[in-house]
Amino acid sequence: MTSSDALGKDDPLVGPATLGPAGVSVMSRRGLLRGGARSATAMAVATLTAAGCSSSPGPMRRLRLATGPDGGPYNAFGRALAKAVAASGRRLDVVPVATAASADNLRQLSEGDVELAMTMADAAQDAVRGREPFSAPVAMTALARVYVNYTHLVVPAHGPVRSVSELAGRRVATGATGSGLRAVAERVLYAAGLSGDRAVRELRLGLAESARALRNGDVDALMWSGGVPTPTLTALAKTLPLRLLPLDGQVSALRTAYGPVYSAVTLPPGVYGLREPVRTVGVSNYLAARGDVSEPAARELLEVVFGRWRELLREVTAGARLEPRFAVATGAVPLHPGAADYYRSVYG
Repeated sequence: MTSSDALGKDDPLVGPATLGPAGVSVMSRRGLLRGGARSATAMAVATLTAAGCSSSPGPMRRLRLATGPDGGPYNAFGRALAKAVAASGRRLDVVPVATAASADNLRQLSEGDVELAMTMADAAQDAVRGREPFSAPVAMTALARVYVNYTHLVVPAHGPVRSVSELAGRRVATGATGSGLRAVAERVLYAAGLSGDRAVRELRLGLAESARALRNGDVDALMWSGGVPTPTLTALAKTLPLRLLPLDGQVSALRTAYGPVYSAVTLPPGVYGLREPVRTVGVSNYLAARGDVSEPAARELLEVVFGRWRELLREVTAGARLEPRFAVATGAVPLHPGAADYYRSVYG
């Protein structure tokens, strides 16, 4: 089975509006689970200290979760997860930590400032392979692939820009320093031929700042990678009619250069006032962990995630659902041994 067969338009992490391939073959990862994921994953995290925490009953196990900026989707997911864990009665305490998002999260995970992190799949792949902005490979594991980000390239509906190529030389907000959007934005713009003397003028702004700048005419476009709909953009569309530019023409080049962490997805009609679907670039999101998080803690956390996934995703992305058979598709990032045990118990 190919990756496109396994994770195509019926991928529940993406939702019914999504088209195109979305990542690693489920069957290959399922084979890993059945064939001994524990030893494979343990080797991948051998450089980490296997300290861990004791299993329940016992002392409360505190897990700090690097999320993203206040008001952003990672932060919303982290707060919802902390609430769900607290309500579950388990001896786990998830503490959301506001950050600049993916790259910052992975740095904090590597340095031991947090035990858990939300991250975009491309940033995670760069981290484990030691690619920029990471100076060396980051030892990390994945607990689950949780949902898919949609890349938004937003311009005023009544403005002159109608295609990505028309952004040459214009001002584009491309995400805050330390965010996962930075890599996506740079790669998408390069794939669209916007480099050299055709390069855009990048402004490194977070989403809220980007929305204000677009509304005030201080930028010609903004880029964003997140769930659908994103509340900040929904609010912006009420005061400024928006056009979202299609990016599906860049998917092939991105997959050739970086692999299946990028996919073709579709923004559905209705969101942000869209009258027609818009094809764009999708990137999965992972819930990641240090290897020294104990196996019991990882299993218990996933039991909460899969038991309460509807409320966890409610404020993040509409129409998505979370199933173990798709959550194991974490690409170059090895599964945590406790996660592997959890998925084996689900598969039977």
